[in-house]
Amino acid sequence: MTAMLADPVTEAVAAARELLTRRTGASVTLVDPVDLGGSGRTVVIRVRVAENPFQLPRTLVIKQVRDSATESVTRTGLGAGDDTAFLREAVSYQFATALATDTRPGPALIAYDLKERLLVLSDLGDAAPFTSLIAHPDPASVTNSLMALAQALGRMHAATFGREEDFGALLGRAGVGHTRDGLSDQVADAVADVPTMLSADLGIEVPPRIAEAVTRAAKLFGSGGHRAFSPSDLCPDNIIVNDEGVRFLDYEWGGFRDATLDVAYTLMSYPGCLCRLDLTPERAEAMVDAWRAEVVGIWPHLSDDDVLHSTLLDAQLVWAWLTTHWFLPDDDTRNAALRRHHLSVPRSVALTARWSILSEYARFVGHTEIADFAGAVVGGLSARWSDTTS
Repeated sequence: MTAMLADPVTEAVAAARELLTRRTGASVTLVDPVDLGGSGRTVVIRVRVAENPFQLPRTLVIKQVRDSATESVTRTGLGAGDDTAFLREAVSYQFATALATDTRPGPALIAYDLKERLLVLSDLGDAAPFTSLIAHPDPASVTNSLMALAQALGRMHAATFGREEDFGALLGRAGVGHTRDGLSDQVADAVADVPTMLSADLGIEVPPRIAEAVTRAAKLFGSGGHRAFSPSDLCPDNIIVNDEGVRFLDYEWGGFRDATLDVAYTLMSYPGCLCRLDLTPERAEAMVDAWRAEVVGIWPHLSDDDVLHSTLLDAQLVWAWLTTHWFLPDDDTRNAALRRHHLSVPRSVALTARWSILSEYARFVGHTEIADFAGAVVGGLSARWSDTTS
């Protein structure tokens, strides 16, 4: 990390200083801005509080979304394409900050300005990037990190189950009309469009029973019996580990959805980006068990393996549909942006791996029809990209 003097940083620091001065009623001085590596559409910096009349933390993190946010969010295919993404992030931080410290999934919100698209957050300190932990050469260390992630998700889910109305009230004040996460609006498009994509690009027709299963699985985003808060974008680039445990950093698409979607997101190797995680069956089982141990008190029926695996299969199926919707079409601009992620691989590798995971999991739980269909998609993808590195 290096000291920053660029204009966007200077402007963000000035805006944060004005915001904190208004909030505290006294002059606040912020110095020593340090770049924390925000994306092209955001400025994320750490500052030191030189004058601290109201016991602000000694260091703070400033995040400001720049004017180019709409264009960038639209290109990634994961956001709402407008200021809704920032509003949702601000509300998500408000909601999460109100949780007990031991269940709070990320930094606390100190102050915000919706008009300036500015957040001032607590500083989580110099933490270990999750990407480095799951790339560790020691297999036991990797397994422990993945189990810690699953436990953190489970604690967050257990703490936020039943609080969707609270989240909705905060969203309503910010002008956002629903509590679903920011990806939900794309699910209907994926359900409708992917069969045509598979037919046109791979020559694979979707059987009616598979289409019915996908339609059922898609309901996990809008309903489901395990609704809890999720940051939604659980790419490992957005996760760190500090002395307090696993922390999630990006809430732009935060909202309520079935909690099994979060578990399946890691099992399916991060379907919202191009990151790749090779999970052995043993590691996958350890993650699922670690998550279940945190939530079985509120969802006791998940102690039944058949119930748990059935829901996780649905979650992985709808993620397979969404990741295909996003990454089967050619989009060089989007793919180039995602290839900057630390664990990224070519989209041909990512998509093929995800359908392979679905096929293996479906066979493991005894759903041969989904397993065979997913295997056919793997074959189609392999044939399509046999001579490319896309």
